[in-house]
Order: sequence, then C-alpha cells, then structure tokens
Amino acid sequence: MDGVERGRKELAAWWAGRPANYFDAAPHLARMLELGAGEARASAIAPSLRSFGGVVATAVEPAVATMERHRDLPALIAYDAVGRRVDQIEFHPAYEMVGRAAWGSGLLAVNRGGHGAFEQAALFYLLAHVGEGGHACPVVCTAGLARAVERRGDKRLADAHLDGLFQTDYDACLRGSQFLTEVQGGSDVGANAAIAIPDGTEEGAWRLQGEKWFCSVADADLFAVTARPQGASSGTRGLGCFLVPRTLDATTPNGFRIRRLKDKLGTRCLASAEMEFDGALAWPIGPLDQGFRVAVEELLNTSRWLNSVGSAGIMQRSFLEAASFARHRRAFGRPIGELQAVRTTLASMKVDAHGALASTLLLTGLIERLDAGTASDEERAAHRVLVNANKLVTSIDATDVAHRGIEVLGGNGTIEDFSSLPRLYRDAIVYESWEGTHNVLSAQVQRDLGRGDTMDALLAWLTGQVQASNAADLRGELDALVPALVESVARPEQAAATFRSQLVSLVRIVQASALSTLASNERGTDTGAIAELFARTRLQRDASLTRFDGSLLDLVLGTSGSVPASH
Repeated sequence: MDGVERGRKELAAWWAGRPANYFDAAPHLARMLELGAGEARASAIAPSLRSFGGVVATAVEPAVATMERHRDLPALIAYDAVGRRVDQIEFHPAYEMVGRAAWGSGLLAVNRGGHGAFEQAALFYLLAHVGEGGHACPVVCTAGLARAVERRGDKRLADAHLDGLFQTDYDACLRGSQFLTEVQGGSDVGANAAIAIPDGTEEGAWRLQGEKWFCSVADADLFAVTARPQGASSGTRGLGCFLVPRTLDATTPNGFRIRRLKDKLGTRCLASAEMEFDGALAWPIGPLDQGFRVAVEELLNTSRWLNSVGSAGIMQRSFLEAASFARHRRAFGRPIGELQAVRTTLASMKVDAHGALASTLLLTGLIERLDAGTASDEERAAHRVLVNANKLVTSIDATDVAHRGIEVLGGNGTIEDFSSLPRLYRDAIVYESWEGTHNVLSAQVQRDLGRGDTMDALLAWLTGQVQASNAADLRGELDALVPALVESVARPEQAAATFRSQLVSLVRIVQASALSTLASNERGTDTGAIAELFARTRLQRDASLTRFDGSLLDLVLGTSGSVPASH
C-alpha cells in the first residue's frame, strides 16, 4: 500500500469510526445528571436520551450537513403566485426532518409545569452536537415563550396557545420567537421605539407599530414582542411584552412585513430577519407595566440558560471530532494522538467541555428549585448572577474549543464538507452575541451585585459550593476574588474595565467546585483527573499549559498511548 492510499484509508476509518450515538459518547452527562437530578431520575430519562442521541448522530447531523453543503438556506417568499403578501420562509426539505426529530424527542413537552429542566437541558445538549442546525434557536425561543405564557399569561393566552407550545408533533406545534432588538438600541432595550396602541374593537388587544432589527425564527407561529404602550414612561420600565400570532386567518400576515433575511456568519440554516409591524394585533403577556420583567425573567433568562447548554454541546462535539481524528490520522510514523502537543490540546478541550456542562447543570438545578418555589435566598442570588455569567463564559469557551478542534485537524479542519468543525465554530461565534454581548452581561451582573443583599447571598452560596467540593485550593481562590468583587461593586465606573475578568474567575470557581464535587462522588472514572487538570490550568492561569504532565494527560485522555475511541 503506497502512502497516498494509506492516508486516504486512515481518513475513511475516521469517518467510519465517528460516534453513532452522542449520549453513549458522553458518559459524563449521565454521571452529572445523577449528581444533579438524582440517580432514579437520571436512570428514568436515560432511555429517551440514548434514543435521541442516536437520532441526532445518524439522522439530524447528516440532514444539517446536507443543508449547509449545498448552501440551501432559508429563502423569503414575500408574495404568493397571485401577488398576495404572504411573508413566508421556504426551507430545504431536510429542515422539516430535523424539526420533527427535535420536537418528537419531547424536548419542549418535558418541562410543562416547570418540572423538567434537567430533562430539557439534557435533550438540548444532545441536539446542540450539530451546532444550531436551524432548530436550536426555535427550540430555545419556544421554551421561553411557553414559560412566559404558562407563568405570566392570562387564561385566554394559556387556553389558546399552551397545548401548541408544548406539542411533540412538529407538524401541529406552535413555534415561538422573541423580537426585542431595534436598530437604534441594540442591547439598549430601553431605547426601543416600537409602540402599542389599544385596539378598541377587541377587549384586551393592542396594535403594534414599529421595527425590529434581529428577528430570528422569522417563520415562527407566535412572536413575543416588546413595545411601549401609548403614554407609558420611557426606558425599560415603560415596555410591555406582547404575544403576536403570525396570522389570524391561517394565511394573511398579521400586520407585519419581513424586510429581508440576515446573511449571517453562522446559524445559517436559521431564518433571521428584519421586520416591521404595522397594526399587528397583539395581547399582553402579563401586566403591561411588567413587560420588561417578563422579557428578562422568562424569555432572556431561558435563552441564556439554554445558550450555555448549547455551548457545552458544541464543545463536546468538537472534542469528539478532534479526538477521533487524532486516533486515526498518522504523521511522523504514528497516530497524531500520541504526540504530546496534540494530547495537550485535546485534554484542554475536554476539561473545558466538562467544566461548561458542570456549571450549566448546576444552574439547571437552581432553575428547578426556582420553578418549584423551594429556592433559598442564596440560590436566588446565585441564579441571578450565574444565568448571565455562565452564558458569557461558556459561549466564549465554545468558540475557543471549536477553534482548537480545527487546529487538531490542520488544513482539513478548515474544509466545510470534511468535518462539522467549521460549522460549529461559526455557530459558536453567533452564540456569543445571542441574548447579550459579553460587556452587556458583565454590566448586568455588576449592577445586580450592587442591589440589596445579592453580593452577600451569592458569596454565601458559593462558599457552600466550595466547601462541599472538598477541593483544598478553591477556598483560597475565592478568598482572593472577593475583595476585587466588592471593590467593583463599590466603584462600578472605575472597575468596569476589569470586572469582566473577575466574572470569568467567579465562573471558573463554580466550574471547578462542580467538577470536584462530581469527582468526590465517583471512583474509577476520569473525573478526578479532569477536575485536577481544570483547577491547574483554569484557576491558576497557567497559559503555557506546562502543568499538563504526561501522567495526568493519560488519566484524562486514556493510558493506551493514543486517544481512546469516541464510543
């Protein structure tokens, strides 16, 4: 066999050896679910996770790759054949197949009544192995709208829409979207200019007028839209949150027009648009004077939580692609997975992927207790901070991990139809901007820590997490961070430039404590080595990675001298 034939055979073996089930390829997911949700519950949901993990690997991933490969992306159909305005979005047939798989998994239905956050997070984690795939954003937006209508909407809204929002049949479901951003304000939602005018003909109804600049899921059945009721005060306090049906007669657009679809860097299978509303009939979600609160607590917080779940899924898939490639690809007479530099890169990817899932499932537990009404004051403060801070850190890490995966594949890593990594990288960059830029999230946390007893409650919760982890070094890390946080809250303007780095350090402590707690509850797995390596390189800022000694790498990646199989 000549060199060319051997090289091609190695690549073919890599293709053939990729995971056929993403749940089976992520045993740490089951272990973390056992710790967070309990062994009985984790065992009960494992069959559905295993089933969906196989569907995502063998059906959803090829479908998404097909859409991307042919650049068969969403198209705007403004008018029908006889010239009537319809503002519909046309997709590749594979798009609907992916939607049927996602909705059919029960991903939306599992959290009806607020009792299935762990189940929803785990299913979404598996779906995110394909990146956004055209449906991760619709799932997230629908989940947020379902929570808003269920928790804040009146009986009319609930009766009309909840069954459709929690539907498992994609062809019968109601898909949601949320339109907050306007061209003049961006993240400054208080500058929004869209207005709401009482309808005058239907009790409780309003008419919306204005523009929205980022409208992802432009093909949704129901829109959640912020607008300022006529005569309301300026800023965010004057905003209402409204539900707008796409159509009132199953055909005609309900007072809106799609100007154009956005040509995005990533999440390209998803229809994102610029839209204008001209008399759209709408109903408030909750009291008018609590519109911004509804938008943040139900829509944005749900999106930021699931954004973190999605980022963790992107990281895990990136690691699987790179690790499997390194096991098959040979250079300099041996598999590249035996080269110390490659092993170091792979180990760094793995610890970041595990850290992201650990902190995000910890956040998921806080959400479950909030939903159940059993959260303590400390847990409420932790959620308030972590839902923003965790999104910031995990989204940055996802881009970095996908980038490192491309590095392992070398030039092959830049080829769109060679692996999923270019798509994952592009999608991860978009995840970074969704639901708040890094600076916006940092500023939000900085403000929150200065309100009431939030700082004291957060530190009490975090101290408890550190103590429960039995990690000796973490208490010192926390003690070193606290004075800087206190100073940042006392002098917010002067500390704004450095607070973001403090926030990253805070999340690293959360991730390290979660990984250490998991390791202390396990024996005979790689979790202890992962927790140790995470602490060495993510807490102690060893940018050179010189503390990646060979024996620790063996424990993280496997002791056989090459990267273990992905499944």
